[in-house]
Amino acid sequence: MLSDPHIGFVIAAYAVAAVVIAAMIGAVALDYRRLSAALAEANRALEAARGSRSGR
Repeated sequence: MLSDPHIGFVIAAYAVAAVVIAAMIGAVALDYRRLSAALAEANRALEAARGSRSGR
């Protein structure tokens, strides 16, 4: 198998695919963290707005 003249290309293709998939997983994880923080901030703002209305 290692004597195949195209083994370098096959290994490089798998390596590139692994890097791309890892980058996509990382991007999704970072986006999830950013969106979770934004949602938490929106919820805090909503609760603050509800609290100020009920105090009237």
